[in-house]
Amino acid sequence: MDRLTEMEAFATVVDQGGFTDAAKKMGISKSAVSKHVSSLEARLGARLLNRTTRRVSPTEIGLAYYDRARRVLNDAGEADALVTSMQSAPSGLLRISVATDFGVNHLSPVLGEFLSEFPDITVNMALNNRYVELISEGFDMAVRIGELEDSTLRARKLTETTKRMIASPAYFKQYGRPEKIDDLNEHKLLHYSNQANSAVWKLTAPSGEKRQVRTAGWLTVNDGQSLLNACIGGLGIAYLPSFLYADAMNKGLVEVAIPDLPVETQGIYAVYPPGRFTQPKVRAFIDFLAHAFADKGPEIW
Repeated sequence: MDRLTEMEAFATVVDQGGFTDAAKKMGISKSAVSKHVSSLEARLGARLLNRTTRRVSPTEIGLAYYDRARRVLNDAGEADALVTSMQSAPSGLLRISVATDFGVNHLSPVLGEFLSEFPDITVNMALNNRYVELISEGFDMAVRIGELEDSTLRARKLTETTKRMIASPAYFKQYGRPEKIDDLNEHKLLHYSNQANSAVWKLTAPSGEKRQVRTAGWLTVNDGQSLLNACIGGLGIAYLPSFLYADAMNKGLVEVAIPDLPVETQGIYAVYPPGRFTQPKVRAFIDFLAHAFADKGPEIW
């Protein structure tokens, strides 16, 4: 007889407290359930059930076997469900966390295409500039930029962005253009307050030396788009990613402050909880994003 069926018959008898109810649960005859259990006991060479006219209960050995058997049956059920799920169309609620600047400028514009392609998926996208705990806060995935801090999460690189110091032509005309990192101490710097150590810019000199610029900013804002607007308005120099300033630079509204400095490149990743199985809705969205951003970055947006 099939070993898994024997285990299921035995476990169901224990769960239901008797052969009659177990037979109803499994949709087979009482005699068939009894045969499966008897075959299991014969194969193991041990009595697993105490049978009386009034009740059926597991023996000490039977109880120990039941615990293991139930786990095996649950795993088998999950395996069956996994195959079914992977073959079914992606559906359900997809909760996404993404940094405000990237979400507004690049994720929101492509969501309509995704929802049209997958009409059974509904999206709840949270735009914020804080680090989100995916599992504890109930998110299916996030789009993160820069170095990934949580090594327990799975990640797929979507594209890259550069990061440069920029300002408007009007600013450079009024205050001059810095030629080296030390010159920044004499300029008006615009800071992003949502980043840790927002008053510190980590830069690389042409020699490869790592430098930190610590200077009071003329303006501090917790939104990248607002910093870009301040740059365009001639208020100072900001340190921003290319996905935010690329369009303004193409239009001549901003320029690179110190062109000779090495360019910092940051990865843009889709991150999601660990596990052997990725939900179809998550896999579908990540594949969609990889395709949508295949021709984007690091400077082209």
